[in-house]
Amino acid sequence: MNYQDTAQQIINRIGGKGNILSLFHCITRLRFLLKDNDKADRAALEALDGVIGVNISGDQYQLIIGNDVAPLCDALLAKLPGVSATSAAQSGKRRNPVSVVLEGLSSIFSPIIPAIAGAGILKGVLALMVAMHWLETSNQTYQILLAISDGVFYFMPLALAFSAASKFGANPYVAVALAAALFHPAIQTLFKSGAPVHFMSLPVPTVNYASTVIPILLAVWLLSRVEKLIDRIMPGVLKTMFVPLLSLVIVTPITLIAIGPLGIFAGNALSSGIIWLVENAGIVAGVVVGGTLSMIIITGMHYVLVPIMINNISTMGFDPFKILFYVANLGQAGAAFGVFLRARDKKLKSLALSTSFSAVMGITEPAMYGINIRYKRPFAAALIGGACGGGFAMAMGVKTYAFALSGLPGLPALVGPTFMWALVSIAISFVCAAVVTVVLGFEETVVAGVSPMPVARSEERLFAPVSGELKPLNTLSDPVFADEIFGKGIAIYPTSGELRSPVNGTVESLFETHHALALQSDTGAEILIHIGIDTVKLGGKHFTSHITAGQNVEVGDLLVSFDLAALQAAGIDPSVIVVVTNSEQYGDISPVKANGDVASRDAFLTLTASAA
Repeated sequence: MNYQDTAQQIINRIGGKGNILSLFHCITRLRFLLKDNDKADRAALEALDGVIGVNISGDQYQLIIGNDVAPLCDALLAKLPGVSATSAAQSGKRRNPVSVVLEGLSSIFSPIIPAIAGAGILKGVLALMVAMHWLETSNQTYQILLAISDGVFYFMPLALAFSAASKFGANPYVAVALAAALFHPAIQTLFKSGAPVHFMSLPVPTVNYASTVIPILLAVWLLSRVEKLIDRIMPGVLKTMFVPLLSLVIVTPITLIAIGPLGIFAGNALSSGIIWLVENAGIVAGVVVGGTLSMIIITGMHYVLVPIMINNISTMGFDPFKILFYVANLGQAGAAFGVFLRARDKKLKSLALSTSFSAVMGITEPAMYGINIRYKRPFAAALIGGACGGGFAMAMGVKTYAFALSGLPGLPALVGPTFMWALVSIAISFVCAAVVTVVLGFEETVVAGVSPMPVARSEERLFAPVSGELKPLNTLSDPVFADEIFGKGIAIYPTSGELRSPVNGTVESLFETHHALALQSDTGAEILIHIGIDTVKLGGKHFTSHITAGQNVEVGDLLVSFDLAALQAAGIDPSVIVVVTNSEQYGDISPVKANGDVASRDAFLTLTASAA
């Protein structure tokens, strides 16, 4: 992908620079806040090379990109001076509060997910090595690796402080200073002493902030407000010193006295709610959440669960709900694999297999948007697979012991007493989704820029689009056609300037210069018709179209008129070239007669169905 070119095309098709208020990215998506979503050309964006799909969630206009999302986002921001990942709040646009919260959680957690995912996988690997007696916990190598894997979780407030400050508009380094104060040995010594702790006669609850999530988010949000207030009233010459000083002196005690304990209480309440749901709803919870989680992910609401899961793993050592992300992802992977098994089109099979592999690795957007949602039934199959796997996982009490990407690379995060049941639940989700996809089937239509190749159902005959002399393709001066690169076919040196339809079917596309067009017959033949050699240089001169893309046509309908005499006078070979571009789908393609003259609307090319 050429990031600069793609970025410019995205800007052009999304309504121009003036329509973009803010932009940031997560693992696979560009997330825009636009002034007017209606100005974006969704169809043009979906057709753009590199864009897997488009999703509108609340106020966000999302482009699903895949692995190239980060460099493409950088290229876009470089072309959008004044637009940043934190400018949404300053846009002045009235926004849905739910969308604001979801966008906030997404933009805060997305930057740190690589760190916690990588550390989580290592944490799982260490657990596996200990379980297999390959490494003792008293070993110094183990202790060092444990610090590497657990450091980001223990000091989670520091990472979240920086990320949240970038989102809320606070000074990120002051935010880290605020978080660091919560871990300072002086504070820890006071908490461990067992004696009551006070700040200016106000009681300070004894709270352990290690591995917590919600307290620092609330604290940094307050910090952003306090900083702005002080900045407005503070004289310019004093701002550098006194804005951070007063902000820390005001917000840190409030955090220790009120916000921190409130956040801990909220986090524990949410965790207890999930534990209660798992213990009391069990299979039902797994079926419902596992079967709907992919739809929740589409809306972005799954980010509400991320801090809860991280908090559970950090404080309890496990999370009972994270497994549902695994089964949902493997359901999408299984559905795409089912498309691979069922599809007849080679290009679609290749796309389905590659996106299925991506989903197995934990990146589901290519499969979800590029295959399953567009074909509809595979998406339903993915939800069924997620429900089956989720119900089994909850029934067996599967737990996740580290936060990692929900795919095969994240399997070490599942290592523990329920590991084998976790593997079974994932397998159930994948297999069920694949089987249901194969059983339900789907209609093969154009998807993600890939043209389908319907399998020929019977012998078909094409009728001559013009009158004239038959010419084998290998006699043409254009090597692309002569070497049958586009497919098999035949050429006609015309005696008239009227091009008529050789099939009953649909106009798939028409070149702007009207010298070439593509048809698809009702029985599956894909036909390219090209008038003349090197006629593109005429820029449409001497050609008149009588059709539009998407139009239904019948044998003999007038497609294009062209000035045959003018082409001949210009020294241009006016041969009308007819090529079957999905030739590999047929057992044989041969002319009714190899040479001689043919009249318009006479049968002149026979397509024989493949024996398979």
